[in-house]
Amino acid sequence: MHRSTQTTVHYTAMAMMLGFFAVVMSGIGQAQSVCLPLPRLLSISPMGGQVGTSFDATIAAEHMEDPGPLIFQHPGIQATAKVDAQGKPIPNQYSIAIAPDVPQGLYEARLLGRLGISSARIFSVGKLTELNQKPGNTNLVNAMPLSVPSVCNAVVSSRAVDFYSFEAVQGKRYIIQCSARGIDSKLDPVVIVGDANGTDLVAQRTGDTLDFVAKASGKHTIKIHELTFKGGPGYFYRLSIEELPIDAPMPVYPSTRSVSAFSWPPNGLSPQSPTTEQEDAAFQAITLPADISGRFYPAADVDTYVFDAKQGETWWIEVASERLGRPTDPSLVIQMEKPDKSGWSDVAELNDIASPMKPSSNGYAYDGPPFDGGSTDILGKLEIKEAGRYRLLLSDLFGGTRKDPRNIYRLIVRPAQPDFAVVSWGLHMELRNGDRNALSKPLALRAGNTVALEVVTVRRDGFDGEIALNVDGLPQGVTAQGLKIPAGKMRGVLLLSATQDAPQGLANATVTASAKIGEQTVTHPMQMAQMVWPIPDAWGEIPSPRLVSGIPVSVTTSELAPITIASTERKVYEAKLGEVLKIPMTHTLRSEFSGAVLQLKTMGSGFEGNPQFDVSIGAANSEATVNLGAIKPPAGEYTIAFYGSAVAKYRYNPLAISLVEKELKTAQEQQQKAIEQVMQKTQAVASAAVEQKAAADAELADAIKKKQEADALVTAAQEKLKRTNEQASPRDTAEIIITEPVSIRVLAP
Repeated sequence: MHRSTQTTVHYTAMAMMLGFFAVVMSGIGQAQSVCLPLPRLLSISPMGGQVGTSFDATIAAEHMEDPGPLIFQHPGIQATAKVDAQGKPIPNQYSIAIAPDVPQGLYEARLLGRLGISSARIFSVGKLTELNQKPGNTNLVNAMPLSVPSVCNAVVSSRAVDFYSFEAVQGKRYIIQCSARGIDSKLDPVVIVGDANGTDLVAQRTGDTLDFVAKASGKHTIKIHELTFKGGPGYFYRLSIEELPIDAPMPVYPSTRSVSAFSWPPNGLSPQSPTTEQEDAAFQAITLPADISGRFYPAADVDTYVFDAKQGETWWIEVASERLGRPTDPSLVIQMEKPDKSGWSDVAELNDIASPMKPSSNGYAYDGPPFDGGSTDILGKLEIKEAGRYRLLLSDLFGGTRKDPRNIYRLIVRPAQPDFAVVSWGLHMELRNGDRNALSKPLALRAGNTVALEVVTVRRDGFDGEIALNVDGLPQGVTAQGLKIPAGKMRGVLLLSATQDAPQGLANATVTASAKIGEQTVTHPMQMAQMVWPIPDAWGEIPSPRLVSGIPVSVTTSELAPITIASTERKVYEAKLGEVLKIPMTHTLRSEFSGAVLQLKTMGSGFEGNPQFDVSIGAANSEATVNLGAIKPPAGEYTIAFYGSAVAKYRYNPLAISLVEKELKTAQEQQQKAIEQVMQKTQAVASAAVEQKAAADAELADAIKKKQEADALVTAAQEKLKRTNEQASPRDTAEIIITEPVSIRVLAP
């Protein structure tokens, strides 16, 4: 067979398989949800405001049928629910007031609702005049005029281009910033400046800031669209335009921090480095230790630092650039000058900071989406085996195509300063049907529920000791266990459990990590991360995690966990090394499940290798087994838990049905009264004297209007009841089931 024919057959077969796979996965996605509903704040419109102003805003949320308080990270930003003429809250609408003393920047916003505290969404506070996008600005004729300076809150539509206009002055410099990914948007913006006719003059397709100097005075246009012309509610942006002096540095706009940034800065690092890169020099002589600020600019820039070192010295080298929010990939080569000074020979090469967890071949962490915590920055060791003259070559690995003067770096060469940093996020896992959910998981606990946080660390300069976690400020009825990352390990699991009788509550918890380093106890705050947008199946959309501020924890009693599995006795279970430990477990079942068997793995450092075992999910009791002979943990105290995935027949807010039925009944009673009034007024018109006919007609018209209003209320209540019944109908929902923590003491044989 001819090669082109083979290729055609191959691609045809592949297309058929992919089409079949898409149909199968589509069916799975429609038949089964992933993760029990959790409250998520999706958007605030407008997504920012000017210091010292008040304005109205509309929110969009998920699993938040009756949004409660809108809570901002800064107390100077206050939101009040808007109410109608009858004093009832208008759904999803708030009045926001920003105090004059609130600093400019980005702040977290969260909603509190029936299911508890929501995921976070970014809200911007600035100094510029705020504008809101006018409908229909998707062509040149309807371009929305912008004043200079100002910022416009907008959303790009699918397969559309947004048009704006501004008056430019010849020779003046304008900075046009389209904030998107850095404020939780899905938008990858393309920013284009054109003349009055819309002809392109300059474009920025790989970033969000455009630096433009006008060559002529008059009207200019700005065009915004998504890189692949996607659009919709999640593709919002803030478009700002400012005039700056020609020689002023390009401003750096505030942005959210990626998960990789949790490991920066090192403890005790000064905000400003004492040494700055000499950009025009062929090389720069330095002495060690060193702390240098520089930038990867212009394109293909290689910065060279020369130093002398003695045999036996050990230096740790750290570079931050990607963790400073720049799209860079630092690469570092250390060379030694040959004794005859005829050239240089390579000694070491340092690249990325490895992920604390081993990613799988498709880019995911071992059991979920890429919350890996690694970085393209550098952290490594240099051992000097010979005295001599050395040079350090620092570059951006793919910097040949990048020429942004904002691509800064911080280079530190230091003697060993052992330390660590810690970050955590809600546990994800691969489900049996192949879905890979990448969901923002706020710590909104159902009573009787146990949730797991993965906790990972980046260790510095050879530190390898145990890291203890301390949790304070949890709501009443919530406890934390699994409070350590063992020595030599990069990962631990923190378990939060809400008792079955835990009251409704919300608290801002704090988690600190501490370790003994030398003779000192070093303590750092634990940071949290979340997915920016909930993605039920991450095969179809790239997940986007980021760091968040604060650790709010809530408990809801409006729903209970579908099942609670706990050890029958609250005690420390003891067994000798080599034995098989049997732990009686009690099941409290509150929901039906698809399938009768729950396959349980074991979580807890040193116990992950415990063989998987099955329990009957509908049984009142079961028995967990821990084969100490197979996993061989050292003697000591441990906290473990057992976990697996199950498909619950979940019903969303069934208690709302009776409430909506009451609303419908009340509306129908009002409708009946309105009907009776219309009948009475109709009879009155028929029997009215001539001089009373006008008044009777007016009363009838008023009665008919009230009847129409009552009809509308009945129709709305009927539709609401239909939606509520549909939401409350049993739906297969895959969920991670985690037992309450179990304490184990392993005894020496």
